Amino acid sequence: MDTATLGAVGTIVVGLAAATAAWIGQRGSARATHQGAVMTGYGGLVNELQEEHADLREKLTAAYAELAGERADKAALQTQIATLQAEIAERDRRIADLGGPTP
Repeated sequence: MDTATLGAVGTIVVGLAAATAAWIGQRGSARATHQGAVMTGYGGLVNELQEEHADLREKLTAAYAELAGERADKAALQTQIATLQAEIAERDRRIADLGGPTP
C-alpha cells in the first residue's frame, strides 16, 4: 500500500473511532439526563408525600382535640345526671317521710 492509501485508511479508522466515542458519550449523557429526571421526579413525589403527611397529622391532631372535648362534655353530663339522680332519690325519701306516695 502506498502512503495515500494508508492515510485514507487511517482517516477512516480515526473517523470511526471518533464517531464511536461520540455515540458512547451521547448515550452516557442521555443516561445521566434520564437519571437526573428520575431523581427530580422522585424528590418531587417525596415532597408531596411529606406535605400530605403533615396535613393529615394536623387533621388527626384536631380530631383528637375534638374527641377530648367531647369526652369532657360527656363526663360533665354524667356528673350532672348523677347529681340529679341523687336529688330525685332525696326528694323521694322526703316525700315518703312526709307520708306521700312512693314511686
